[in-house]
Amino acid sequence: MARLIAALIRHGDYFQLPDTPSAHQPFPLKSAGEAQAGDGVKCIQEACDQQRWTPDLCIDSSRLLRAWQTAQIIGEGLTGMYAGQFRVESFDVLAERSMGSAANLTIDQIQEIIYQDPRFADPPSDWKSNSYYCLPLQGAESLMQAGERVACHLSERMIDLQKTIGRDTLKLFVGHGAAFRHAAFHLGVLEFGQLAKLSMHYARPVFLEFLSDHSWRHVGGEWKVRKGGDTVTD
Repeated sequence: MARLIAALIRHGDYFQLPDTPSAHQPFPLKSAGEAQAGDGVKCIQEACDQQRWTPDLCIDSSRLLRAWQTAQIIGEGLTGMYAGQFRVESFDVLAERSMGSAANLTIDQIQEIIYQDPRFADPPSDWKSNSYYCLPLQGAESLMQAGERVACHLSERMIDLQKTIGRDTLKLFVGHGAAFRHAAFHLGVLEFGQLAKLSMHYARPVFLEFLSDHSWRHVGGEWKVRKGGDTVTD
């Protein structure tokens, strides 16, 4: 039976508003982020050559600009190396965790909104990185909820692809670090205690195999290990 592998790829470095935790910022890649995406092409090609994987021509991407740009650069870089033209398909469900109506406000502004609203309890001190905490604002979600929707998309797309492939195949997904990590927890690849200790390298894939029983396993690529005191920015 043909193997099916998912490459989880975090976007490259991009322009961000200072002290603003929302990951729905609509800004483009920095030049360094574009170079990182180019390096991602080399990682994917090397893995495909070593493992004899054939990359699927459709790259699933978050709709946020930095992810779409990363996917475009990767697709353009891979086109010509394999038969066919790579294309990018964008999905809202691959976005990072939503802050809802507080999107793109600063940390201080968000906290002040919560403190001033008599309906809400004060947020925990670790609210930005707490996997289960959800801001009590319209449209907001927790990191776990974001990971669950990303995990559902990954599984649904792989189930569909599994029905059609005749050779070992690599499916590329370009999105966001925290949502991918929490998706990996839902998929049984990471344990809860690992989530706060790990991040993802810009544009460097983590490879997860989708097995015939619909379970997953990590088969390549390295998670980024956080250093003590690292600020959570993804």
